[in-house]
Amino acid sequence: MEKIASIKEEVKKHIVEAALIDADKLDDNTLIFDAGLLDSMGLLFLIEFLKETYNVEVSDDELNPKNFESINNIVSFVSAKLEN
Repeated sequence: MEKIASIKEEVKKHIVEAALIDADKLDDNTLIFDAGLLDSMGLLFLIEFLKETYNVEVSDDELNPKNFESINNIVSFVSAKLEN
């Protein structure tokens, strides 16, 4: 559980910095792309961040919008990858 909280904190920090917003404006369920916080280039930077931080590789078939649409979805995706 502590690991998930840590991942959530790091992912949120990354998105806040990338989107140049206040952290209190980003909820764990905010639809990141629908809200215009990240675009396709932002997604590429997010994927690179996940690779560098957690050694998580994202395959083409995992580029499903559901995996990256909110902080909670990203954390679930990363946690599942780390368990394998």
